[in-house]
Amino acid sequence: MAGRTGAQHLGDALKALGTDVVFGLPGVHNLPLWEALAETGIRIVNVRHEQTAGYAADGYARATGKLGVALVTTGPGAANTLGAVGEAMASAAPVLVVATDIPSMLKRPGVVRGVLHETSDQQAMFAPVTKGGFTVHRADQIGTTVHRAARLALQPQTGPVYLGIPTDYLREKSESREPPATPAEGVLDLPDLARAADLLSGARRPLIWAGGGALRAEAGEAIGRLAERLAAPVITTFAARGLLPLDHPCLAPNPVHSPEVGELWDEADVVLAIGTDFDGLMTQNWLMPQPPKLIAVNVDAEDAAKNYRPDITLVGDARRVVESLRPASRPGLPELTARLGSISRRVRQRIRDEDPQAADFLSTLEEVLPEDAVLVSDMCVAGYWVGGFHRVRGPRKLAYPMGWGTLGYGFPSSLGAAAAETGRVICVTGDGGFLYAVGDLATLAEEQLPVTVVVVDDGGYGMLRYDQEQEGLPHRGVDWDSPDFVGLARSFGVHADRVAGFGRAFRRLLSEFIESGEPNVLVVRAKLKPPLNTSPRWYRRQGR
Repeated sequence: MAGRTGAQHLGDALKALGTDVVFGLPGVHNLPLWEALAETGIRIVNVRHEQTAGYAADGYARATGKLGVALVTTGPGAANTLGAVGEAMASAAPVLVVATDIPSMLKRPGVVRGVLHETSDQQAMFAPVTKGGFTVHRADQIGTTVHRAARLALQPQTGPVYLGIPTDYLREKSESREPPATPAEGVLDLPDLARAADLLSGARRPLIWAGGGALRAEAGEAIGRLAERLAAPVITTFAARGLLPLDHPCLAPNPVHSPEVGELWDEADVVLAIGTDFDGLMTQNWLMPQPPKLIAVNVDAEDAAKNYRPDITLVGDARRVVESLRPASRPGLPELTARLGSISRRVRQRIRDEDPQAADFLSTLEEVLPEDAVLVSDMCVAGYWVGGFHRVRGPRKLAYPMGWGTLGYGFPSSLGAAAAETGRVICVTGDGGFLYAVGDLATLAEEQLPVTVVVVDDGGYGMLRYDQEQEGLPHRGVDWDSPDFVGLARSFGVHADRVAGFGRAFRRLLSEFIESGEPNVLVVRAKLKPPLNTSPRWYRRQGR
């Protein structure tokens, strides 16, 4: 289109990419984007802090698999997204951060002149926490650069990308250019596929370890069929929770940090690792032994080999590779299913014995949550129980910030998940994490997003308090008098109530809050013991 502004070209490009919602905070430099996007019909969810824009874009991306977009202004506005973008990078969430920069005519290479919001190199600020970055140097580059940046973000392994646009280009008129062509998909290595199939066919105790790459590739059905063929248990990482149906005969209970589940790894003679890099949090800092034989499926051979040495690496899309594997069938599926059922009962009993409150909390979530609900948890003790032990009903039904471990992820990310309109969103956060973005209760009320926020208030940083107690130290910096969260939420126009513990009253109120269809906040006064999937309780490190 001739004679359209740079802001309009950006809106056209996002629309062409199928974007239906973005998250942003206006500033003096990026205001033209609000007018331009209004023309496209793209919904802008206005947030109250730039970190929320980043987290909400992440939550949207995880709930949908689509590109999440954050619009922020120059300098401090862009910098405020860095924590959220780092979590997206560590968790491979496809997020596009569109940030304005100072006017091009005021820039002087190598000199910081003191222009409002100026940074010496704004793109460089994002380099450690993104897959890549682009800075537009002419107004007529905006549309094509949006397409290039989006393609990079969505290309496996997915992740966040920075796009910087000098503010004067948003008002400058120019003609549009053609978006870049999509590259062709690679060819699988057939000899390696045959070797992997032979290795799996000869295995006596095969195991499948599925990570976030498997979920993002929508490989669950193919992995389920392969697991049944091999009579192999499937262990899913935090990022792959919900990959297989809960009643799948080969699905191992979570997490692998439970000794009963860890035994499956220890006894395996061949491990098929799909879409995973075996990070420290899943492997208890690599205390899990190297398996006798390891087959890795990954879009990146270096990523597949950085922590455990594969005997065979199959480079490609997880679903495509798994569908191409043709090992011989093995007997023993009924016996495996019976064993996994026994392991699941032992894990559940362990939870009940260790922390009855946590057991009540998990059972209530399982009973009360709708089938289409999305559960978003924060870095808090209650969130660790959810991330490790909640029975996730399907792909993209759990968002858990264990990529980078960013406290304060839960509430702002839940706004993005809710804006995706995939179902009711339940956010589990602690009192500390909730305070990071509590101002965005205004966004929750303004947008009337279908979110129930469960704030587990233990009067401080419960995990850090536990760490100090384990070391025999006095509490320092971990306790406080919590604000009146109920009154605070109501002051924003959000319905709220409180309850003590996870008993019948909690179950009743949570059910009522979810069924209401409205945004609301439920404050639970309770203290939970950290579960086995938290690092101070890793059984391998403790030699048990």
